[in-house]
Amino acid sequence: MLEILYQDEHLIAINKPAGWLVHRSWLDRREKVVIMQTLRDQIGQHVFTVHRLDRPTSGVLLLGLSSDIARLLSQQFEQHQIQKTYHAVVRGYLSGSDTIDYALTEELDKVADKLAQRDKQPQMAITHYRSLAQVEQPVAVGRYPTARYSLVELMPQTGRKHQLRRHMVHLRHPILGDSKHGDLRQNRGMAAHFGCGRLMLHASQLTLCHPVTGEPLVLRAGLDRAWMHVMTQFGWLGSLPDIERVEFPPDSGQDNGLSSTAE
Repeated sequence: MLEILYQDEHLIAINKPAGWLVHRSWLDRREKVVIMQTLRDQIGQHVFTVHRLDRPTSGVLLLGLSSDIARLLSQQFEQHQIQKTYHAVVRGYLSGSDTIDYALTEELDKVADKLAQRDKQPQMAITHYRSLAQVEQPVAVGRYPTARYSLVELMPQTGRKHQLRRHMVHLRHPILGDSKHGDLRQNRGMAAHFGCGRLMLHASQLTLCHPVTGEPLVLRAGLDRAWMHVMTQFGWLGSLPDIERVEFPPDSGQDNGLSSTAE
């Protein structure tokens, strides 16, 4: 069962588990368990995509219950009227707050984008960040005898593909568990020493106006077991009071991130 954060006659928001595809994709043609089909069966009606979360990312996923509502919500995303807040665990000590204004070249998939133009100019990409906590652990990852990590809040102003992951790499503070853009040695160390092999990126909150009533909506998604396991080990409990939780929804049958190998 997927955890429903909000539902009315027009839209629904869920807490997407890490490791789930939103819909069937060429990325994994063998995968039969996807968000859209599972949620459709769970609530007994069709759902319509509004935005995307990458497979390894958890958190708030918003969907329309009709094509018209989905179109209105998509327009809010396109016009940057929806505020998105993420949390991540990154390598190293990152302190303070700032804005990353660093253009990104569009990432193209070999199969899905094989006909797309490949010489496009970099696109404007802006992310605001705020450091929330740091920790130094007495484990050797690489050439140093200790490992340092930071908990950060990320608020993307634009929505480029893998923007948050790429921006954090640009700062030389890659998100832990990022198998495409991150630090493989750090990912392996995170799995070996702290039992977490998932991407440590969570879509914590969406703030928007209801497309029909105009009322403000604040949708928050709690942390999963893998996140809470890391928060406990790093002494960060209490850093995210709005989304930390002790109880969890029933096991969905998917990988919860507490694996012995990196993603």
